[in-house]
Amino acid sequence: MPGYDTRQHLVHLGDHDYRIRALSDRQQFADPDGHAERLGISSAQWCLFGQIWPAGRLLAEAMSHFDIAGKRILEIGCGLGLASLVLQRRGADVVASDVHPLAEPFLAYNAALNALPAVAYRQLRWDMPLPALGRFDLVIGSDILYERDHAALLAALLQRHTYARSEVLITDPGRGNSAPFTRALAAQGYSVTEERSAMDAGDKPPYRGHLLHYRRDINGTSTANGNAL
Repeated sequence: MPGYDTRQHLVHLGDHDYRIRALSDRQQFADPDGHAERLGISSAQWCLFGQIWPAGRLLAEAMSHFDIAGKRILEIGCGLGLASLVLQRRGADVVASDVHPLAEPFLAYNAALNALPAVAYRQLRWDMPLPALGRFDLVIGSDILYERDHAALLAALLQRHTYARSEVLITDPGRGNSAPFTRALAAQGYSVTEERSAMDAGDKPPYRGHLLHYRRDINGTSTANGNAL
């Protein structure tokens, strides 16, 4: 027995319905060997990867029509991997990543549940370099700026894993931590456009959701430190 309960959701994204296995509620917890604890995931945080969050749906919906032609794509903090599943259905070159020890098996199960090929996956700690991961044309994430120190961690991660010409797309529910992230990416040469979006059916203008699209188009040099990227 896994020690936690799950349920299936039906999620409509783009022109397709997705069956998604998720944790049954936010009270689930199972870490019998202490793996999650060693990764810094507390019992209160353990269940967060296994929920369908509004920001995750917003990102997945954006990926249903985003220009992906010729782009290598990385999803960070993928959780259940909704956006990566949408991209896999579209035939994208996508790698999903998370730190949670159950993110990979849940992603694999959900890909199979929707008759999709397995999504490439890497366990990724934001504070530890992983040179083998390589670089990407597009990096995406949903609600990944939920702690104040995440802006600096993610900016450093992007500097390690993006090409000189690259894009970053983040959906944020308005936690107030996006401003330092935007400043950090501006120092790396990115410009940003912001679109306000509804987080759920009850959200009224001005919407709580922020879709932040960062773009950089420079000739192989970071404006942050002058090193070739």
